[in-house]
Amino acid sequence: MNPKANRRGLPCLRRVLCCASPQNKNLQHMQAQNANFAAGAMPPVSDLFDDPTPGQNTPEFSVSEISGEVKRTLEGTFGRIRVRGEVGRVFKARSGHLYYDIKDDRSVLACTTWKGQISSLSVVPEEGLEVIVTGRLTAFGAQSKYNMNVDEVAVAGQGALMALLEKRKKQLESEGLFAPERKKALPYLPQIIGVVTSPSGAVIRDILHRLRERFPRKVLVWPVAVQGPNCAPEVARAIEGFNRMTPGGALPRPDLIIVARGGGAIEDLWGFNEEIVARAAAASDIPLISAVGHETDTTLIDFVSDRRAPTPTAAAELAVPVRLELMAWVEDQGARLIRGTGQAVQQRRQRLNDLSRALPRPDSLLETPRQRLDQASYNLPRALMASVQQRQVSLSKASAGLRPATLRSLVQRRRGQFETATARLSPYPIGREITRQKADLAKLNARLVAAQALCITRQSQQLAATGRQLDILSYKATLSRGYAVVRSGAEVITTQAQAAAAAASLSIEFADGTLDLASPAAGDKDRV
Repeated sequence: MNPKANRRGLPCLRRVLCCASPQNKNLQHMQAQNANFAAGAMPPVSDLFDDPTPGQNTPEFSVSEISGEVKRTLEGTFGRIRVRGEVGRVFKARSGHLYYDIKDDRSVLACTTWKGQISSLSVVPEEGLEVIVTGRLTAFGAQSKYNMNVDEVAVAGQGALMALLEKRKKQLESEGLFAPERKKALPYLPQIIGVVTSPSGAVIRDILHRLRERFPRKVLVWPVAVQGPNCAPEVARAIEGFNRMTPGGALPRPDLIIVARGGGAIEDLWGFNEEIVARAAAASDIPLISAVGHETDTTLIDFVSDRRAPTPTAAAELAVPVRLELMAWVEDQGARLIRGTGQAVQQRRQRLNDLSRALPRPDSLLETPRQRLDQASYNLPRALMASVQQRQVSLSKASAGLRPATLRSLVQRRRGQFETATARLSPYPIGREITRQKADLAKLNARLVAAQALCITRQSQQLAATGRQLDILSYKATLSRGYAVVRSGAEVITTQAQAAAAAASLSIEFADGTLDLASPAAGDKDRV
């Protein structure tokens, strides 16, 4: 159908509504009767209760009748049309129906695709996508709204925002900011969690509530604007500010950062697509979880963050484990350990009992050795007598060869060997060896004395250097620069409150001496 023809048909909508329904035919009949009555004719008598009374020629319509006529007029006038625009908000109901908006720079057209029509779509509408939709205009009388039932979607081109987003995404990806290897692991149980979000929204309440349910932790909230022109710089400053905090300081540095925001249109979430936010998240030394929008919303910070959560509540679930589950797991492991230990002891006891049943009786083990002992004790006397006799025979054979002449020759040979050895043992070599050893001892003594002197000198130098360093580090040097030490007895006074409490016994140490201060009362008494 020609769109121009449809536009020409819009001014005729009122005329069509006045002449389309059966009630309008009754109205024309009533107007003709009223004209005859005005000319002098008698009004006809009717027995119908719903006939209009004389003078009431304005028809009455119910709300449903008007809604139905508008619906039929829209569907009959426009028929099947094609509309080009950018996809705005997209919502899929639990029933499976798809609701979304088609918009341009001035107007928004609500569109609906029923559950049975979604499977036949070549392109599923996504927010920011420029499309050409085909369907029929219809009206929803229950809310006095009109929309378009779309059964065909074709891509016309990406919207300006989505095109810019894709360009930034490709640039950051080429720099390696999306690489999985650069992303840090989340701490298992962070002590302090930093949250970057709006303090007045429902997001922070959801996060705190879920942390309180799972495992209560300390939370530092950095308030920022979550939409508008101030969103991106404030979020980037918040991430950098958390990273600049000192661990263990007055305001401790968080172990984990959560950047959270509720759902919304792509225009509302655009602050988290800015390059400054993505680079701040990538440069963060603290592990970062992004929880921007709902599960279907995706921003640049989701790609550079260490972990993406579909919702802020899911971010809290990723941050900490469930305390009760951990306690239950520990108890279960303890019970398993006790059961395992008991089973191991029982198993070994059973094995020991099985092995003990396989062993013979102690008496049976000792029967054979006892028999061997009895046999050996019976054979021992005879074996001793036989051994003595054998030794006697061997001695007799050996004594037969021992003559005096043989002994004298052996003694003479041994005496000659002794004299030879005695001649070799002269005192002169021994004296030379003693002299050489004395010289070596004198050299070693000289070296020892020199080494001892060198060691004493070195230790003296070190002692002198240590003394000088002690003088430098001592508070005496500080006193020489114009400072003083206030004491009360042996205690050093460091605060005004301590000085006021011990005013009667104060003493001030200067570089050239110590000044004792008396109480004002004592001083007045001395003056009197």
